[in-house]
Amino acid sequence: MDCCRGEIRDDNGNRTHPGTIAVMGGGSWATALAKLLLQNRRSIIWYMRRPDRIDEFKRLGHNPAYLSDVEFPIDRIDFRDNINEACHDADTLLMAMPSPYFKSHLEKLSADISDKGIVIATKGIIPDENMLISDYMESRYGIPQDHVTVVSGPCHAEEVALGRLSYLTVASSCAGRATAFAECISGKALRTLVSSDLRGIEYAGVLKNVYAVAAGIIHGMKAGDNFLAIMVANAAMEMKRFIDSAVGGGRHITDSVYLGDLLVTAYSRFSRNHNFGSMIGRGMTVRRAMMEMEMVTEGYYAAKCLHEINASLKVDMPILECVYDILYRNVPVQLAINKIASGLI
Repeated sequence: MDCCRGEIRDDNGNRTHPGTIAVMGGGSWATALAKLLLQNRRSIIWYMRRPDRIDEFKRLGHNPAYLSDVEFPIDRIDFRDNINEACHDADTLLMAMPSPYFKSHLEKLSADISDKGIVIATKGIIPDENMLISDYMESRYGIPQDHVTVVSGPCHAEEVALGRLSYLTVASSCAGRATAFAECISGKALRTLVSSDLRGIEYAGVLKNVYAVAAGIIHGMKAGDNFLAIMVANAAMEMKRFIDSAVGGGRHITDSVYLGDLLVTAYSRFSRNHNFGSMIGRGMTVRRAMMEMEMVTEGYYAAKCLHEINASLKVDMPILECVYDILYRNVPVQLAINKIASGLI
């Protein structure tokens, strides 16, 4: 039975149930979330840009490019390669495209989506715009903030897809929307929490990718677990300073959606940001490391966006600046790390 059935509305008369959901994107996180949705729903729409990728998916019964060990019930998926048809026929759009290509993915979108529910699974900022995804959707497509939900937390797509116990936080200014979507992805191996800190959680998802790059650099340098632990502890404090300045206070940075997500991204072997940083820490150039990566490294782009945003906020962000110096100013790794080492507590 589909979850969240019926015309559920909040106190202001706004529809809160997701209705027909379209998964937007064909990467690993989109694939993992599609798997979760199909545990609770009869069917989903799934938009991918490449028709050949869809054909292969149908033939093989799994995503040919990402999480290829995960089988799908093809008869319950309405694949689309036309973004306007997918958006028109869906009530809720689950956005799971990498942030550096978010704008380009939506270039052909001409359908009016201002009345749609938007669920943001992308952990990043729109480059050049330096805007959170939720702010960009409101500015560019007229999506009201109370129509937006964010899904985040200490989860790697690989473990979610494998059915390992995981936790996600679903955030929205509309509690009904957050609760309804949380029910759609919850299961035996996926626990959900609900929050109202939408923009704070979005920023946390961006920041932790930068800190994971720093963690990878330290690991690649073989600087030791002691130093790495101190860096991560300081990164959590730095994250809180930035979010409190950008959004306002009131959150507990030790909650799983903040600290937990930071820890798993900083330490896990599944973390592409950690692996990217590790290559740099071992002496590889930034350009070569980017070429070696098979998937998008969000932390590379996030470091520049956050550096530029912080130019006006002026929050004390030594770890962010360290990563920015290494990635964009060609500051030698040892010199940049030594600079922050003396200031860590």
